[in-house]
Amino acid sequence: MQSLIKSGKVIQDRWTLLQDATGPEILQAVPEKNFIVPLNFWKLYNSEIEAHLGNITIWLDSHEFVDEIDTDLSDLPMIALNFPIFSDGRPYTTARELREVLNYRGEIRAIGDVLRDQLFYMAQCGFDSYLIRHDQDPEACIKAFDDFQATYQGNVLTPDPLFNRR
Repeated sequence: MQSLIKSGKVIQDRWTLLQDATGPEILQAVPEKNFIVPLNFWKLYNSEIEAHLGNITIWLDSHEFVDEIDTDLSDLPMIALNFPIFSDGRPYTTARELREVLNYRGEIRAIGDVLRDQLFYMAQCGFDSYLIRHDQDPEACIKAFDDFQATYQGNVLTPDPLFNRR
């Protein structure tokens, strides 16, 4: 079972990830459940999504772009960004784009191959919740946010680079 970290704590996840192979009938089977759906599912089953009583939001794979989302981002309470493998860094860029360019204020969640070693850097890019991989120790992962005292570069949390903060 995967653990969700948000605000420095392990919390109960109110959302369920749907895979591409799932069809729209799942939305009718559990009408009040909150789902995170792939962008392709969002595009294919938009009318079923609008009729769903629970919340539905989008997850982007690392090869997909924010401008492919055909709805107002402020209508989405969360956007999940998928790390298919830990070494794929494209979701870091997408998170920064959401925060710094598009001024997205909703939750940005890391999903997929999310490891302890990535969490500090994900936070710097604008992520605020992390669905960690099943083999990761949640308590050890929480400590990752304190791995470093300062960053050299500017980032979402501290926009000024270190030389400007001196």
